[in-house]
Amino acid sequence: QVQLVESGGGSVQAGGSLSLSCAPSGWSFGSYPMGWFRQAPGKEREIVAAISWSGGNTYYTDSVKGRFTISRDNAKNTLYLQMNSLKPEDTAVYYCAARRARVVATTSAEYSYWGQGTQVTVSS
Repeated sequence: QVQLVESGGGSVQAGGSLSLSCAPSGWSFGSYPMGWFRQAPGKEREIVAAISWSGGNTYYTDSVKGRFTISRDNAKNTLYLQMNSLKPEDTAVYYCAARRARVVATTSAEYSYWGQGTQVTVSS
């Protein structure tokens, strides 16, 4: 079974930082585009950021541009999301996902493999 495992969520005050990590269990994601999504209570899952298999191409949703950074280390088989200047509206469950294709995508339907999610809570 293809699995992704997220870590690094938690609670922080507004203006603080958190770093999320995601690693596959039992397989290598070096050739897959990857993404971070989030889902707040009562809302649909939305893209946060995405990155190409090489790391050379990234995408950010407008609300996190300049605050979040997606990166990957294929040698360590790990995906990262550095979140700075966090706001209460960033509160959500964050998921990493892998896409079985060569190009980056921004909708959840285009991703095949998902992690279990990690909670991020930002208090005002």
